Amino acid sequence: MLSLRNFTIFFGLLVVFHNVAGADFDPLHHSGAASPYFDAPAAAGVPLELPDGCVVDQAAWFVRHGSRYPEPGSFTGWEALFSKFQNATYIARGPLSFIPSWNLPVDNEPHQPLFLSSTGAGEAFALGVELRKRYGLTKGGDNITVWTAGQQRVVDTATYFARGYLSAGNYLDDPSSNRGTLVVLVDSATNTTFADSLTPSSSCPAYGVFGGNGSTTSDAFRATFRPAIADRLNKFLDGLVLDANDIGVMQDLCGFGFEVSGEHRFCDAFTENEWLDYEYAHDLNYYYGSGPGNPLSATVGHPWVKAISDIFAVGPGNAIQNGTLIPPPLIMGFTHDNNVPPLISALGLWNSSKSFPLPITKLESNRQFRSSNLVSFLGNVALERMTCDQVFVRVLANNAVIPIPECQSGPGASCPLEMFTEYVNGERKRASGDFVERCGLEGVEGAVSNVMFLTTVGDGDSVLVGLD
Repeated sequence: MLSLRNFTIFFGLLVVFHNVAGADFDPLHHSGAASPYFDAPAAAGVPLELPDGCVVDQAAWFVRHGSRYPEPGSFTGWEALFSKFQNATYIARGPLSFIPSWNLPVDNEPHQPLFLSSTGAGEAFALGVELRKRYGLTKGGDNITVWTAGQQRVVDTATYFARGYLSAGNYLDDPSSNRGTLVVLVDSATNTTFADSLTPSSSCPAYGVFGGNGSTTSDAFRATFRPAIADRLNKFLDGLVLDANDIGVMQDLCGFGFEVSGEHRFCDAFTENEWLDYEYAHDLNYYYGSGPGNPLSATVGHPWVKAISDIFAVGPGNAIQNGTLIPPPLIMGFTHDNNVPPLISALGLWNSSKSFPLPITKLESNRQFRSSNLVSFLGNVALERMTCDQVFVRVLANNAVIPIPECQSGPGASCPLEMFTEYVNGERKRASGDFVERCGLEGVEGAVSNVMFLTTVGDGDSVLVGLD
């Protein structure tokens, strides 16, 4: 089986790190949102393998796009660092001996920033292959409908996923033979569909008020460790001085440089503790920006969870009440990083440990919320409807089973479907509140609190995966 765990090997990108962090420590598993996809470690000792006698008959995945080139703003920082390295006369030693000859890993500047990289395309294709084999929910020759936010890198991720899932070709002489359908929904910048969206946070004004707390807390924490790293690394330089901002760019270039071009030398330059601090800054950013530390996070995540709960309640092959279409047994939605943590909040996960809320002045090692295990490239939250002697639901995040604290009496710490439905519509609904009301949208024309696109034919543009 081609699993995401083996993706790096499959695409020939595996590099064995012999660095100051130690051979058993992989910085790419601690780079937050800059991490290429990897399977998260098992949580609470619960294995991914299905319990004996159980079969998944329906599943829903909510997925960040695959690895990409940098945002234009980040790329400006890369260019500034490259210029600093190129326009000085200096001697570099030890872990920094490579920087005089280092080049930017972007060779098509007008196009590449913002767009999916080849690694991202491979991640998405591999996910399609894995889920086809794991679930067996789509017979050969059948189609699948996939929902995606409208930005190009997200649409491309959905396209490569569908090609991997269907083994779909490009039937140039017979376009009618092309298989797979994308339903493209409006993206963040133009989202006027409110909760009925894959990017609901962008149309919740109250959510945005708190969203800035993520960058504020993470920047404050970065200020506590970056200067010391600069002091350490400057000992390997004569004639050039790194500052705290340079350190931030260099650490970002570990994950990005590796997924774009296989570059790993920036990964090698930092110690294990320095990577753990870097990761924790990402954790603070997402926890307080879009996760449980944002009081509107559960509000924007609950509509999707509620929609999937309703679909699971009627079971595969059935339409919910007032629905105009039957969802496929595998429900796939592709989106952006900040839209994934709200699902964790809506489900009431990763907020029951002693580290809730996350401390903002010092690293908390005994924490549940880790951005690297959730919002890596292709990071995801999945719900599986699991039929055993009865029907259960389990939650995955980056392929790790996450037990629901209040409901884990089923096989493999799963939740009985009836109890899951009650949990979503009761306790979690009360905690999340109504989208329109809590977002301050009363009286706004068209504002809705429910996800309807999964069960209702809408205005999204349907696009064949195959090329004609």
